[in-house]
Amino acid sequence: MRTETRPTAEESDSSGELPTTPCSVVWSGGHSYVLEGVGGRSLWAGVDDRGRPRFLTDAELASRGWSRPR
Repeated sequence: MRTETRPTAEESDSSGELPTTPCSVVWSGGHSYVLEGVGGRSLWAGVDDRGRPRFLTDAELASRGWSRPR
């Protein structure tokens, strides 16, 4: 039996605030980004289209648009 859970409003609304828990995952521009670090020194780590490391601040990720994984 398959049970389906629906995301809460907070989980499905990318206009809200970015997660702050280390190791949180979000998607932006077709790539996943993982929150690394804690506090003011945290960055979102991912890769670009060529597989090169890319690190974004909260502000950079928010301006690009993001969503939670499904």
